[in-house]
Amino acid sequence: MNDIIDLGFLQVSLAYICVLLVIAIVRIRGIRREREIVISSIRMTLQLILVGYILVYVFDNPNPLATVAIVVVMVAFAIYTILNRFKGKMSSALKRVVVFSMSFGTLSCIAYFLVVVVRISPWYEPQYVVPVAGMLIGNSMTGISLGVHSLLDGMTTRRHMVEEALLLGATPKAATREIINNTFDAAVMPTINSMIGMGIVFLPGMMTGQILSGTVPTTAIAYQIAIMLGILGAVALTIITMLQLGYTTFFNKEDQLR
Repeated sequence: MNDIIDLGFLQVSLAYICVLLVIAIVRIRGIRREREIVISSIRMTLQLILVGYILVYVFDNPNPLATVAIVVVMVAFAIYTILNRFKGKMSSALKRVVVFSMSFGTLSCIAYFLVVVVRISPWYEPQYVVPVAGMLIGNSMTGISLGVHSLLDGMTTRRHMVEEALLLGATPKAATREIINNTFDAAVMPTINSMIGMGIVFLPGMMTGQILSGTVPTTAIAYQIAIMLGILGAVALTIITMLQLGYTTFFNKEDQLR
């Protein structure tokens, strides 16, 4: 394997030309997104620099409390992002469902993947826990966001169909079955599509990073296959948990739409 090429300050700075390119395009097209692009680029840079220094310390000083704290913060921030994205659109009951679904779905899959699949020792080894947790939580956050959006849209635009089914004697579960199925399909499909094109259309980020860091490609591929299957499981479990509990928040105790 070739030696790893370290990126210096100048090389990283040159990458920001891509940001200038995007700003030029939106300005020429009259799309007022310059501020968001600049803020997101700066925020991303500062956050990654901060996280980089934190991870250097955590990796050099493995501690179960520190590892657990990092995962909890990641889950909490993901939940905050989802709730903030749908601020004013979700009921309190649905918010609680989202919190439970994100926590249960991601943490259970993270534990299974690290303990059963990778079999890390000790269980709190941050070099494995942090990146794996980040990928599972990040993809689950995207999936559940799509799920919440689709569920809210379906329960609004197809409200009359649900009411008609209830009048005909259907239970809330039966009346919302099609909405739930369509929502699950829409939310999980991006993950499935990314798996279809992976390896031929594009090389995923984790695999690319491992190869650039000097890892043998076959080892990187094995990890990528395992983590993608873990992501699929985490996304599916998180979404279905949210949907199975979430649809009930649209009904009262008499099985009537709120």
